[in-house]
Amino acid sequence: MRVMGLDIGDKSIGVAISDLLGLTAQGLETIIRTSNKAAINRIKEIIAEKDVEKIVVGLPKNMNGSLGPQAEKVLSFVKKLEGKIDREIIYQDERLTTVAAEKILVAADVSRKKRKKVIDKVAAVYILQGYLDKGKRL
Repeated sequence: MRVMGLDIGDKSIGVAISDLLGLTAQGLETIIRTSNKAAINRIKEIIAEKDVEKIVVGLPKNMNGSLGPQAEKVLSFVKKLEGKIDREIIYQDERLTTVAAEKILVAADVSRKKRKKVIDKVAAVYILQGYLDKGKRL
């Protein structure tokens, strides 16, 4: 069973995918959001290509746990996605995942220009791996 992780932003969507055992997350790609329809179509293609059974979406909560404007945008996009796919969608708290992704890329000496291209994909890996790790504790 494969699980897909999504880091949904205004301009791009980071995509990560689990291994077949659901133990590890790997970055797959960054979808540039030209339109919701195009982004959803690409997500549907990945679901079919990788035989994805479940989707984990990062929900950007405020530090106090409340939902702000960015979380509302994510919820709106996911509502559109739900109408186009028949897969379970789970929300994962994504506070500080982008910060963690940025730190790891800086530590790896990735240039600012290259970081911009992969940051969402790396954040999606953090979101998905957090979900997978949580499942192992149950």
